[in-house]
Amino acid sequence: MTVILTYNPRYLTRIRYFLRKVNRKFHLKRLWEQDNGNWLWLREKATPIASLNRSIWRLSVPSFSFHFMLGLSAIIATLGLLANSAAVIIGAMIVAPLMGPIVGMAYSTAMGNRRLLRRSSFTLLKGILLTIGVSWLATSIIGLDTVDSEIMSRVKPTLIDFGIAMAAGAAGAFANTRRSISTAMPGVAIAVALVPPLSVVGIGMAQGEADIAFGALLLFLTNLICIIFFGSLVFLFQSYGNLGRAKKGLAMSTAVMFLLGIPLTLSMRELIVTKNVRQQIEYFIFNETETFANADINSIVVTPKKGYLRVDLDIAAPLNSISKEQIERAKSALAQKIGQEIYLDVEMVPLKRITIPN
Repeated sequence: MTVILTYNPRYLTRIRYFLRKVNRKFHLKRLWEQDNGNWLWLREKATPIASLNRSIWRLSVPSFSFHFMLGLSAIIATLGLLANSAAVIIGAMIVAPLMGPIVGMAYSTAMGNRRLLRRSSFTLLKGILLTIGVSWLATSIIGLDTVDSEIMSRVKPTLIDFGIAMAAGAAGAFANTRRSISTAMPGVAIAVALVPPLSVVGIGMAQGEADIAFGALLLFLTNLICIIFFGSLVFLFQSYGNLGRAKKGLAMSTAVMFLLGIPLTLSMRELIVTKNVRQQIEYFIFNETETFANADINSIVVTPKKGYLRVDLDIAAPLNSISKEQIERAKSALAQKIGQEIYLDVEMVPLKRITIPN
């Protein structure tokens, strides 16, 4: 028995019609696109250039809210620095709107928009003067001349700060081009720390400490130039702007970064030397000498000088337990171990222990 199968086009047409009808009713194609792992409907899109342009223009205008919030941020940062409170300083970073005009400068550099560049630069300049002025006035009114660790940590920027500013600038520019991660901007503001360095400049001016003011200003300029340069690169990478128009601005930013890199490199070298020497001194004091065996070491500060190292040692020890001759022998042994001249300054606080037995 032979069975002959014939092909009838009408059956295929009916099957296609049935599948289209089921698809229209149950939206099978859309469900497949949502559940097949590609998830095209969730694909992230960059902010349209018109919307981004309006947003950055708003951030770059010196409005009343900009000055009001920046003034409050400067007060908070100044009081936090004088009180040596890291939590208060972080709060000032979040409140400060200073990141807006800086991102505007990066965007205008990428777009070659001179009008926006002038506007954002003017807004930034007013913000810098306002922050320094408020910090100087607040410090002068309070009359507190203390210089604690939170202030000193912003006085000697290094290449580490350069790297932080580089990443924060790129993150700030990228967050402005993606609405889904716009909530990351407060974290960027905390990472790059724009207002605290300017507040330290005001504090240094009020206290008559030019070194403190200059060091903090160097940190701010490092953050500023890195945000503008690497933020511009992020905008260009996402096709906002044109490399030909941005060439001049990028060249100027590169030149300024190169000039700033010289003191940052020297500070980084000094930091590495200080850390290494400090470890050697700590090991020597605790393991290789009996001079300070009965003393409580409160602090060890190592300061590189021209041709020698200054070591400030703050200890608490029983009265007359350490003689001058012992300290001189310890100094000679330490200088021989490190291979460098040592200026040793030991500040010893008399220690009296009272033990009450059971």
